[in-house]
Amino acid sequence: MLIPIYQVDAFTDRPYAGNPAAVCLLTEPPDDAWMQDVAAEMNLSETAFLVARGDGYDLRWFTPTVEVDLCGHATLASAHVLRETGQLAEDAEVRFHTRSGELTARFNEGWIELDFPAFPAEIVTAPAELSESLGAEPVAVALARDGHNHLVELTSERTVRGLQPDFTRLRRMKTGIIATSRGDDAGIDFVSRYFAGAFGIDEDPVTGSTHCVLGPYWQGRLGKSEFLARQVSQRGGTLKVRVAGDRTLIAGQAVTVLRGQLTAPAGAACHTRRDIEPATHC
Repeated sequence: MLIPIYQVDAFTDRPYAGNPAAVCLLTEPPDDAWMQDVAAEMNLSETAFLVARGDGYDLRWFTPTVEVDLCGHATLASAHVLRETGQLAEDAEVRFHTRSGELTARFNEGWIELDFPAFPAEIVTAPAELSESLGAEPVAVALARDGHNHLVELTSERTVRGLQPDFTRLRRMKTGIIATSRGDDAGIDFVSRYFAGAFGIDEDPVTGSTHCVLGPYWQGRLGKSEFLARQVSQRGGTLKVRVAGDRTLIAGQAVTVLRGQLTAPAGAACHTRRDIEPATHC
């Protein structure tokens, strides 16, 4: 049995930038171990698995080592693939049922807007060895309400771009580290990088879910609720962020760079979408 799989660069309008994610479209829930094996084989920061249901899709995300509760760029990639394969109308809204509750995606003038929860962060004492591990002194450190990430504000975009963390130390911290500052370029409100060694990824190229923390944080710092943000990893990506009460609306663009097929093991509890023509490598 062959299963179509798509690789999408998310939060970018050009190939080979942004954050790559793999997307599998299925009709029945696959075995957890199989999904983890596929994610490890793809070796991307996340692989998304979609199963159609009456009012939308069940959506799960796996890194090469663990299942995660929330992933922005793989959700964006999933919505992009659904529209590209004809499963959604141009102006449709799609619902995703996830471990973080119901999420939606809308299409608007070439951008895909995700409706995600907001995760405000509380100022805390910096964890031991944070400065040494990151290689910079923070202006402020905050712990996100989801408990999975520390946000670290730094003095400048130049400092954020120039970070050369000690990844071995960061992996021992058990949380992700969001490094951020105000943007230097006109129109860019804030920049960030995300170090997620605790979850199997030393640095994530562009991370939608961290903007659920960054949006509320910079709302408090800048006194506004709409932002243009840039994640300044080597690949880089651009996001529109809007904080609306307890929700964070995150918009980005996406480009498909690969269409292929997975070979499922005999007896695997998963099935391809029968209404999608099997794809080939581009």
